[in-house]
Amino acid sequence: MVSSTSVLLMFVIALIVSTVIIYVITKLFGETESITTAFLAALIGTVIYTLVYYLIGQGLIAALIAGIVWLLALGYLYKIGWVKSLLIAIVIWVAASFVGWFLPTLLGPI
Repeated sequence: MVSSTSVLLMFVIALIVSTVIIYVITKLFGETESITTAFLAALIGTVIYTLVYYLIGQGLIAALIAGIVWLLALGYLYKIGWVKSLLIAIVIWVAASFVGWFLPTLLGPI
């Protein structure tokens, strides 16, 4: 069984990594907001996905609903339109997938 401390630690690490990824990607797209906005985007995204998966369950419908709501939040936080929000979200997803693929292997076998 996984301890509460390790779950909290994994959450904090994932939040930090997500914040950095969102910050870097939005800077590449010319946004001028601070890292605080990226942190809020990461935190809100986590809350949205958690709530939708809790209410609907896992699956494509839940992912689509959560993704659309997160796009709305991203657009609101960065004051951008749907298309730019979608482009940024796609690049964030690719970058996060790439980092997530390598990050667990950086520490070696645990």
